[in-house]
Formats: sequence, C-alpha cells, structure tokens
Amino acid sequence: MKSVVTIVGRPNVGKSTLFNRITRKKEAIVDDYPGVTRDRHYSEAVWDDIHFILTDTGGFLINDSDEFSTKIRFQVREAIKDSDAVIMVLDGKSGMSPFDDEMIALLRQVHIPVFYAVNKIDGIEQEGGLHEFYRLGIEKMYPVSAEHGYGVRDLMDDLVDAMPKAKEGATKNQDEEMINLAVVGRPNVGKSSLINRILGQERHLVSDVPGTTRDAVDSICKVHGRYFRMIDTAGIRRKVRVSEKVEKFSVIKALKSLDRCDVALIVLDASEGITEQDIRVAGYAHDRGCGCIFLLNKWDIVEKDDKTVKRFYDQLKVEAKFLSFAPAITLSAKTGQRVGRIFELVSDVYSQYRTRISTGQLNAIMERAVTATEPSLHKGKRIKFYYTVQISTEPPTFICVVNFPDAVHFSYKRYLMNRIREGAGLDMTPIRLFFRARSGRKEFTKKKRKKR
Repeated sequence: MKSVVTIVGRPNVGKSTLFNRITRKKEAIVDDYPGVTRDRHYSEAVWDDIHFILTDTGGFLINDSDEFSTKIRFQVREAIKDSDAVIMVLDGKSGMSPFDDEMIALLRQVHIPVFYAVNKIDGIEQEGGLHEFYRLGIEKMYPVSAEHGYGVRDLMDDLVDAMPKAKEGATKNQDEEMINLAVVGRPNVGKSSLINRILGQERHLVSDVPGTTRDAVDSICKVHGRYFRMIDTAGIRRKVRVSEKVEKFSVIKALKSLDRCDVALIVLDASEGITEQDIRVAGYAHDRGCGCIFLLNKWDIVEKDDKTVKRFYDQLKVEAKFLSFAPAITLSAKTGQRVGRIFELVSDVYSQYRTRISTGQLNAIMERAVTATEPSLHKGKRIKFYYTVQISTEPPTFICVVNFPDAVHFSYKRYLMNRIREGAGLDMTPIRLFFRARSGRKEFTKKKRKKR
C-alpha cells in the first residue's frame, strides 16, 4: 500500500488549504469559519513521482464546548496511528496557542516523522515572526503559505525523502479493479453509521445532529477479495432549507461525488417512510447515469408484519419509477442486519453496469422487438430501424440508426429499452438509447454540392 501522510493542527490554521495545495485538487472544503472539516478526508497525491495518501483532519481542541470536539480528537488520534508521517500546521499570523502545546505533546509520543509547517508566511520578509515558535523545542520548522505556495516545495521535498521507499509507487491493479460507491441520502438517515459498520471502526463521525458530515469522505475496504472505495457524503437537503454557505458547498460536493461513483447507495430512513426528498436524491443519482441500490435503513425499529417489505418495495416502484431497475434491500446499520448483502448486490449491479453486448446479439434483440410490435407511421411512412450498436459502457449506451429519429415516440423508446434489458440480462443497471439518422451517400453528395 502507499504511504499515508496526515495533516493535523487546531482549527482555522489552514490545514484544508494545504491539503488542496499538495493534492492539486479542491476536494477539501475551505472556509474562514473554524471547524469546517470534521471527518478524516483522504485523497491520493503525487510529489516528485512519489505516490501517497494524504489525510486531512478536523481541528484539534482540548476541553472545547463544541459537542463534536471529543469525536474529532478521536478521529485525529486514529488518523495519526494509521500514518507513516505527519504534518502539523501552525498559524504564523495568530501565533502560538495552548492547543498547539497539547498537539505537540501528543506528537512527541509517536515514532514516525513529524514536519512542523508554520502557515500564512507569504515571503522571506515575514519569516522573522517564527521566533515565537522556537520555544517549542522544534529542530526544524517550515515557513509556508498554503494559499500562495510559498515554501511548500521545501516541506514536500523533505517529506517524500522521509517516506519508506518500499511504499513508493501506486498500486495500479488495485485502483483499476476498485468499485466506487457513493453513499447518498438526506441528512440523518444513517449514512456514516452504515460505513462505520462496514469498516468495523469509527471512521466517520456519527451524531443525531443532522449535517454532521460536511465533506465527501473516502474510505477503502476489501470484501471477498475485491476493493471498494466508500464515498460518504453530506446529507442532501431541499434547496429552501440549505442556508449556511458551508452547507451549500457540502451539498454541491455530495452531488459531485455521484459523478465519480460507479454505484450509488441511496440510503432511506425506513422508520420515517419514503419521503419526497428521498425520491429527489434518487433522481440526482439517475440523472448522472450511475448504478443505484436503495438501502432501507433502520429496519430494526420499523413496526412490521408479513406484508411490510412488499409495501415498501411497491411504493418505491411507484414513486421512483424512473429507477424501477434498481434493487432494494432492508437493513440496519446499527445491528448489522443484512449489511453484508450490500456487496453481493453491488457486484451484480456493477457487472451489468460494465456489460458490453455484441452487435450481432443486439441487432437480433432489436429485430425481434420491432417485428413483435411495429412503430407507428410518420407522415404516412414506416419508421425503419437499420441497425443498433453499443458505443460505451458505464452505463451501457446504444445508438439506433433510423430513417426518422425524431419521430420515435418516447413510449416506443421505452418499449425498445425494456426489450434490450430482457434480451441482454440488464435488469439492474441504467441503460441509454439514442436515435440517429443514417448518413448515406445522398446526404454526402448534397453537402459536397453545397460546398462547390
């Protein structure tokens, strides 16, 4: 596995800004409001051809009134245990803090390299302000500006030199075989609890307060010999209820996480029933063309009889009919009930999501479908289907060449898609079907004459 580097420090010293600078991405939410980062946030990074995992953490505080402080401190300690090196960020503008002393005392107990970066130093003329930090007894400090890049190269050059050489390089085979899962849903339905159950540890903050997760957080696990990247996301609220700027960023990042996932795990709170917002979140996943699985969480506290499961499934089929192909499962993140079955469903959905059908099989399916039910006439002329090809996977996407593409009614398109599903065994994945006109010799000749 790659080396793991963790960034720590008290709130608002610029940890997330440095995280974004090193990874050359804007994955961590950055805001002037302290405490924006709560969970551990992972991303792959490369410096001078050395690949490693960079971890951002929440602000470390002692005896703070914030109810999340104890959980954040636990997350920071766990992150340090998992690390091969640590970057502690200090604030060069506001100076020393008692929280810095506590953090440094903790780091002196670890047996891995620790690099102390004094942030918000924008140039050599400001390095005189470092004298305040020398009382800490630190041998070497790195004046940096995470926002502007000053001094970051010196820090990173020394960091990668200290990494275990045996861990250099990316595990490409692992990344190529990894299935990306985005865990999405409205706030407080149990997304982080579910991931913690799967990972077997308190990797994500869990609280009864809606909106605990603010960032899209990645975790990697291995199940039955296969790697999965679990992307925990902030709860997606209705637009009228999204007020804070940071929360708006969180919702945007939750939606973006759907763009990089293969399968979306749509978590619903079964104890509250299926809500309008649940269906809206499902619509976001459908629009992005990823595979989808409905997870009816908190099933352990649902009052049920022998028909309860069927009622839930039937309601899903009606209210989320655009995802009628998506499988659903009842489970409990709290007790672990049926959580293990998630990966069986994911493997089935992912296999179909990446399916490629031969042109011969595809055209045989289409020929049988058109013969069984012919399309309606268009201005007295029959719509002719010449041939169909698959142009991509993830999801399976097809182009059908016809003489009047705009005349194919949406109901007939739905009929053809259902026949493809049945004929190719694609009953658990989204598919896309487009119609195109045939570009024949006559059309080519007309264009050529016009140019003349």
